[in-house]
Amino acid sequence: MKQEMLINVAQPEECRIAIVEDGVLEELYVERTAQNNYVGNIYKGVVINLEPSIQAAFVDFGVGRNGFLHVSDIEPQYFRQGGFDPKQAFEREKNGNGRPGGQDRGRRRPAARPRVKPPIQDILRRGDQVLVQVTKEGIGTKGPTLSTYISIPGRYLVLMPALGRVGVSRKIEDEAVRVKLRDVMLELEPPRGLGFIVRTAGIDRTKKELSRDLAYLLRLWKVIVRRIRKSEGPTDIYEESDMIIRTIRDIFSNDVDTIYIDEKSAYERAREFLQLVMPRYVHRLQLYEGKEPLFHRYRLDEEITKIQRRTVPLRQGGSIVIDQAEALVAIDVNSGTFRTEDSAEETAFQINIAAAKEIARQIRLRDLGGVIVNDFIDMRQERHRRGVERALRDAVKRDRARTKILRTSPFGLIEMTRQRIRPGLKRNAYADCPACRGSGVVKTPESMAIEVVRYLMLAGQNPDISKVSVAVIDEVANYLSNRKRRELARLEDEGQMVVQILGVKGVSPEHLVIECWDKDGREVRFNPY
Repeated sequence: MKQEMLINVAQPEECRIAIVEDGVLEELYVERTAQNNYVGNIYKGVVINLEPSIQAAFVDFGVGRNGFLHVSDIEPQYFRQGGFDPKQAFEREKNGNGRPGGQDRGRRRPAARPRVKPPIQDILRRGDQVLVQVTKEGIGTKGPTLSTYISIPGRYLVLMPALGRVGVSRKIEDEAVRVKLRDVMLELEPPRGLGFIVRTAGIDRTKKELSRDLAYLLRLWKVIVRRIRKSEGPTDIYEESDMIIRTIRDIFSNDVDTIYIDEKSAYERAREFLQLVMPRYVHRLQLYEGKEPLFHRYRLDEEITKIQRRTVPLRQGGSIVIDQAEALVAIDVNSGTFRTEDSAEETAFQINIAAAKEIARQIRLRDLGGVIVNDFIDMRQERHRRGVERALRDAVKRDRARTKILRTSPFGLIEMTRQRIRPGLKRNAYADCPACRGSGVVKTPESMAIEVVRYLMLAGQNPDISKVSVAVIDEVANYLSNRKRRELARLEDEGQMVVQILGVKGVSPEHLVIECWDKDGREVRFNPY
């Protein structure tokens, strides 16, 4: 299987990174320079307000929007010792011989945590300074989500100051590999008081490579500690790397044959990073200098356009329909013209298997999150239901976001949740339609005409109004002038007023402006809403 990473930064306003496997787009990451991306950044914030009813604090961390900090995301040191002192992690590591790790080479147990956290009003007060990290971008009117559990990723390791021990990623399931990685980390003697997690990228890495990553993270953490001690909140302490470096760090693996970058300065930046962190793979980085745009050459622009559509056709026939709401995504599976010669049950099973794989791919490409409800075609046999569940679970394994999948419900639905970190791809690329306000529908000319007549009936009840002007789109104006002519004449007689219908071009189908005047030409305020 040939896997390539394509990085398109020819347009300075946007960075696009695609993972292509045998010509098929499997992962897509898009970031606009005009959009502020805070996920992964560390700030020294100030508690602005406490909400005991939801056990949360709102924190000003210096970006113009307050962040949301739930009590479950508050590190125990805050309520054990009345505040978090980052330098303490280095001060307490010294022992008899004065060097990190000392003689304690055994497997370290995590610090004991209270079973029940105290209420947030007993932990924090207004004006308290807290060290926080953004874990989720703000969506709509919701501010960013914060956590005091700091994590700083390297290439093979993740530094977690509050963890206090060595651990291995849960995604590494082989127990023998887990034990080996843990032993290697203990041989490196990481400082006591700091925690490290070995990432999946750390599998089959040499002790020297892990040691280099450990040293890099320790240098970075010392710089962060100095900034924390010198700065007063709200202020930024540490910012994540740009999207190119971040993606290469987190996603690049031995399976990626080539990395293509179509811009010189970005290429040099990525090359410098690879030489520092993964020198053995520098030769896989290539500067794309072709005249044809990089994504167009791989036919990705057409594929990206397709993933924005509501209906996604399946190769075998049939389709899936994706509808996205604020915090819920509904996905419906349609068989279309797909048929098998055996039976309706076998037809449903085959199309559901294909749909499960495509659903996982679309969720990943569109970066959908929250609750996702999948309405598969009904199947009677239990083994077929379990087969579709397994197919969906297998398909989401490559997803970096955390997912949880439930068993098929009696109604044939498979519910799942997916970690939401940033707004989905669609929200970044599109704005709500000003005509329909994001609903996808607008009132018909007939509906608008009926609404106008109702408002004119209200205006006729006001004795001060002698003239009414109604401005609507041309189609509605024609409907009123033709089909509602007699009714308008009756309203003029009954209300002793003159009604003027004005057609306007190039406005929303629901455009409606009503102005009223008295007999002396003075404007009369009229609010029908």
